[in-house]
Amino acid sequence: MGGLKEPSAMTKLGTLPPSLFPSPAGSHMLKLLHFATFQNSTSVLVGGLGLLGDVEMGSLDSRTGNIHYYRPWLRPSLPKGDWEVIESSIKSYVRDFSRLVQMYTTVPYPFVFQSSMGCELQSNRTIRTFFDIAYKGQNFLRFCLDTGTWDQMQHNQLAAVAEHLMVNDSTLNEVIQVLLNDTCVDILRIFIQAGKADLERQVPPIAVVFARTAGPAQLLLVCRVTSFYPRPITVTWLRDGREVPPSPALSTGTVLPNADLTYQLRSTLLVSPRDGHSYACRVQHCSLGDRSLLVLWENPSASSTIVITITILLLTAIIIGAVWWWRHRKHAGSGRDSRAFLI
Repeated sequence: MGGLKEPSAMTKLGTLPPSLFPSPAGSHMLKLLHFATFQNSTSVLVGGLGLLGDVEMGSLDSRTGNIHYYRPWLRPSLPKGDWEVIESSIKSYVRDFSRLVQMYTTVPYPFVFQSSMGCELQSNRTIRTFFDIAYKGQNFLRFCLDTGTWDQMQHNQLAAVAEHLMVNDSTLNEVIQVLLNDTCVDILRIFIQAGKADLERQVPPIAVVFARTAGPAQLLLVCRVTSFYPRPITVTWLRDGREVPPSPALSTGTVLPNADLTYQLRSTLLVSPRDGHSYACRVQHCSLGDRSLLVLWENPSASSTIVITITILLLTAIIIGAVWWWRHRKHAGSGRDSRAFLI
């Protein structure tokens, strides 16, 4: 992979004093994803994605090989020379990786290889770096920064061959160490400041509760929460104002992305249609501050009881009012002030 032999323009970022980079309040990760779909020995489709946390910064076009930038703050955050080296390094890595796989692969076509590299600046100021290579979505090779070696994550022929090839490429290993040790973290700190508005964006959740019949004696209550950002969120169920403990009747799915860069989540609870309890879905999210979003669902049997009670009270009031009106009609001329009965 000779295309990665000149990292000097990027590594100069490592000489900047740490005081120029304020420590972030939370954890932040810079990740570069690369995939390569090998159709046969001469045809390969490549692509990639750059992420700052869950914010998509740019992508590698699988048709043209060009890099597209999605965020207006991205290009101005680094000098032009650094971007030229970054683009050149990415394209060289993709090209040489594909060539290396096609020359030495022992797996049948078609197949997919992926690689993931990056760094994480954690809230306690510690740094985590990673460089993994995967086959069909399963990591099988990982670069160990502390030792400068490659570790097999799966003990098979593919991992053994790949480790042998990567270990013998000393130039690539040196470049990876420089990128992970210095350049990645420095660039991450710059991106955290440049993309602060994207990283700190908050969109409050929208929640609805509805019921579906799950059986002759069961209702499935569904709490659908959507349009929230950032990703972390807590959804719980309340029964008569008290939190429902974990049980087989309670199920909360995984957080899924929406097309508008927000997220959605569903939580369900199995209940009896006539158990007499009231239920509510409680949503807690950073955009709500110390408050919670509470969406009520009234049990139909409980609602019927309330309606019947109100009806009886109204009928009683009407009867009492009619008796009072009949009795006091005969005393209309006694001079008593009727306004006192309006209190």
